[in-house]
Amino acid sequence: MPAYLIDASIYIFQAHFSPYVECQDGDGEDISALFGFAQFLLQFLRRENPLTVAVAMDESLFCGFRHQLCDKYKSNRELPDENLARQLAGCTELSKIFGLRTYGSRRYEADDIIGTLTRRLRESPGNDGFVIVSRDKDLSQLLAGPNEIVWDYQGNRRRGREDIFAELGIYPQQIPDYLGLVGDAVDAITGVPGIGPVKGRVLLQHFDDMDGIYRNINGVGKLPVRGAAKLAALLTAHRDQAYLARQLATIVIDVDEPTELFSVDPLESLRRQPPGLEALQDFLSRQKFPQIERDRVLSLARQLAQQLVQQLVQQAPGV
Repeated sequence: MPAYLIDASIYIFQAHFSPYVECQDGDGEDISALFGFAQFLLQFLRRENPLTVAVAMDESLFCGFRHQLCDKYKSNRELPDENLARQLAGCTELSKIFGLRTYGSRRYEADDIIGTLTRRLRESPGNDGFVIVSRDKDLSQLLAGPNEIVWDYQGNRRRGREDIFAELGIYPQQIPDYLGLVGDAVDAITGVPGIGPVKGRVLLQHFDDMDGIYRNINGVGKLPVRGAAKLAALLTAHRDQAYLARQLATIVIDVDEPTELFSVDPLESLRRQPPGLEALQDFLSRQKFPQIERDRVLSLARQLAQQLVQQLVQQAPGV
């Protein structure tokens, strides 16, 4: 059974901004992000009943190492207000209460935590592959083997290495180079002006990566693409910008924090635990969930605990 690596922020912010997810606490304060994330976790765990799971949280908003490299990085985002910040902290606590190993860092992003976990899982003798639960295509750069998937959970679309090539015309390991050339408006990463997706793909199909492009800069003008004659000059003029963009777009796979990432074998450390029902009841009370939702969440959590125990019994030796 593969390990599941959840990119939590996608589902937290999706709930926060969705007009279809609305919930207020007992004081009338909005808790839609927390409520929506709880619904996502309950549905996902009931549907997949995974044994090995990690949840990666983004705690490095505007303070991560990429912001030190480039102050424009993700400058199109806004810091959470007090209410949303409280809900984000609640999502982290809730994930742990549900028995899921949950990581966050003030220096690295959730993508980097997931990247490091993929490397560690590959090094584990019992590795059966992994599923990255996210709709962020950037995470596709981590795919290398046949049992490695990025799953857009809400759209129920799974992509492997060959799917990425069929869709983008480049392989997963080329994605940072691709974004270095064309940029990424979502993260306010500026690539090389005048190079869009078509030219970016052609360059990488001929030269493999950015280093290969610059080693063969004199051959760029001969490429079968409109405006090829001007490409070499554009690339030369914006070389530093292109390399910075690639660095910003590259997911780190050897983060040095949080330290518990390296404490024990990843398959053992990511072993899912049953929900802490008493802790969950206390959490829902402190967060002032509406009573009807408290009862429903607790009921579903009890079902999850029973489902997990049954699966563990079925997989026990000699059963």
